[in-house]
Amino acid sequence: MPDYREKLWPTPWIYLASLLLVPASILVLAPVSMPAGIATGIILYAAVAGALTITAPVVEVRDGRFHAGRAEISLDLLGEAVAADEAAARMERGTGLDARAFLVIRGWIRPVVRVPVVDPADPTPYWLVSTRHPKELAAAINGSRRPDGTEQSA
Repeated sequence: MPDYREKLWPTPWIYLASLLLVPASILVLAPVSMPAGIATGIILYAAVAGALTITAPVVEVRDGRFHAGRAEISLDLLGEAVAADEAAARMERGTGLDARAFLVIRGWIRPVVRVPVVDPADPTPYWLVSTRHPKELAAAINGSRRPDGTEQSA
């Protein structure tokens, strides 16, 4: 059973904005064929909505490992996770961002958690991960280890 699990679904407004593909397709294809424009718009919307849903990454803390999207790392190789909301999150994603950082961020989710990588062999200084629940994710990462760095048993 995971200590923390969240799927970074797109917000509803992303799906609503994608609906603009339907009238755009109709407008482009109407001079050729109105039914083709309608069908193309519906197919494009379904493809975009499906791709957004299927590719939504999962953020999870489970079995002594931190998973963010397709990547995973042992909790033993991580420092203390820090939750960032509002202005701090904007700074983390903007001017405070290190180009070497590993990112799993989504524009429609503002809060982030910064997790330092303490492995000296890893050139990545930290992971920056979007989450709707930054305090809970940081607590799950930090609470899954004892102060001496060993993993807690469930």
